[in-house]
Amino acid sequence: MTDIKRVVVTGIGAVTPMGNGVAALWDGLLAARSCAGPITLFDASQHKVKFACCINNFQPHPEIDPRELRRMDRYVQFAMSATIEAFNHAGLAGKYEPERAGTIIASGIGGIAVLEEQHGRLIERGPSRVSPLLIPMMIGDIAAGMVAMRYNLRNVNFGVVSACASGAHGIGEAYRTIKHGYADVVIAGGAEAGITPLSVAGFGNMNALSQRSDDPLTASRPFDRTRDGFVIGEGAGILILEELEHAKARGANILAEIVGYGHTADAHHITDPAPDGAGARSAMALAISEAGLTPDDVDYVNAHGTSTIPNDRIESLAINNLFKRRVQVSSTKSMIGHLLGASGAVELIISMLAIRNSVIPPTINYREKDPECDIDCVPNTPRQGKVRIAISNSFGFGGHNACLAVKAFEE
Repeated sequence: MTDIKRVVVTGIGAVTPMGNGVAALWDGLLAARSCAGPITLFDASQHKVKFACCINNFQPHPEIDPRELRRMDRYVQFAMSATIEAFNHAGLAGKYEPERAGTIIASGIGGIAVLEEQHGRLIERGPSRVSPLLIPMMIGDIAAGMVAMRYNLRNVNFGVVSACASGAHGIGEAYRTIKHGYADVVIAGGAEAGITPLSVAGFGNMNALSQRSDDPLTASRPFDRTRDGFVIGEGAGILILEELEHAKARGANILAEIVGYGHTADAHHITDPAPDGAGARSAMALAISEAGLTPDDVDYVNAHGTSTIPNDRIESLAINNLFKRRVQVSSTKSMIGHLLGASGAVELIISMLAIRNSVIPPTINYREKDPECDIDCVPNTPRQGKVRIAISNSFGFGGHNACLAVKAFEE
């Protein structure tokens, strides 16, 4: 399988704190709306951090059988809802060979909500009361497994776990699977539902989260001098990746083309990025190089931009070292929070929408310049302008770096 294939996107779906669907996400970003607010999913009164970007009043996609929902952790419900939107958007039904279609759906934490619930049942009521569905509901690959079963996908089928780079890695591996001829279609993305008592306590006690409980709406402030941590979010992003000729043969509407994927390791620290930014820089450079481009060709960088002190400083350093110019950068985590393992997928969708709509979403809550984050972060309001090529960065605890390059489709 030596022929190199072109890989295009023919459908997208999202569940985010902005609401269900890609349209709700994009409309919220253009309105520069912060989704942060008090945690509603559990009693957080005893927690150090009491706010997040929750998906309040979530309604699973109506095509999901209610009996199936009872066997799905919240993160799988997100993944399946986003998948159905993307699948329908692509018009894919009946248009693929099952043996040539697969799925890769990532999650950094997996079914932590059901794990916490069942652990509580173990402590309070004993081992006989633990659900026999605990393991299949909890494991991080089950979203991919359930999507494969729903759509009879018999090719590649697995999950990716690389912390906050998971979604980007999942899409990157799907891209390579098609590029090198192993599949015609891969449903790819990431999902996360990590706003739980244990998760929020863990992130909070390691001081990774912002503690601005007095003003949650402005707590996520990437690249701002006064930033103090990220705001945890939840959701899913799913893309239909397709080999170009397969897409054209069925008359698909092509949304964009994925042209590059870079992945590296810092090999430095369990949580902090390498201080010289070399791993992040290399991941970006590899994605751009695989695309046959140079840094001068890139119009927009959707930054990892977590609003933590070390990440934003080091990502800014890596961007400046690579681009040598004022490339446009923004962090949409300022509005929807950090979706952990889903962030890379949702942010690639956002990058595609920036290309298709010629609008760059902003970094909101930017008030005070940090000299160590000397970048053009598109502060506070969307910016009109042609975007032909974008890259999306995702970095994760453990030193994982991933970058995806996407461009406007051209014959």
